Amino acid sequence: MADNKKVDLTEETARRWLKERGVQIKDIAELVYYLQKKYHENLKMEDCIENVERVLTKREVQNAIITGIQLDMLAEKGMLEEPLQTIIETDESLYGVNEILAFSIVNVYGSIGFTNYGYIDKQKPGILAHLNDKSTGEVHTFLDDIVGAIAAAASSRLAHRAAGIDKD
Repeated sequence: MADNKKVDLTEETARRWLKERGVQIKDIAELVYYLQKKYHENLKMEDCIENVERVLTKREVQNAIITGIQLDMLAEKGMLEEPLQTIIETDESLYGVNEILAFSIVNVYGSIGFTNYGYIDKQKPGILAHLNDKSTGEVHTFLDDIVGAIAAAASSRLAHRAAGIDKD
């Protein structure tokens, strides 16, 4: 974390579960860099990391992370009732609840986040390619969308701050 503030259980769990599921802050920051590099001539990875860290302090984001990851973990263990088990386990194409959960993250920083999210969700660069790989045996139906949404929100935050619009 960027500073020494006290972290509550929800934030600590969200951060720990991201890490346990193979997602590092740097992985998300690389997605932010991917989204913003052509708009910011002197963009540094430290700026991307700082924006990801700030997004992760938001309670709405933490709630989405722990909800989505919990559902992925339960599906991975075969602990959901049918038909939800199969839907989440296979990341069924017509199941959009994972994207709706991701929108709760994107929405924290305004409408620009929606376009960032849509773009990165289609491109699937970096960690998103791994999370979308169904051959691993891991279930990341929610996590891939959550990570993309965190990157989109952090990109939006970065863009707002660069334009002098947002000071949070």
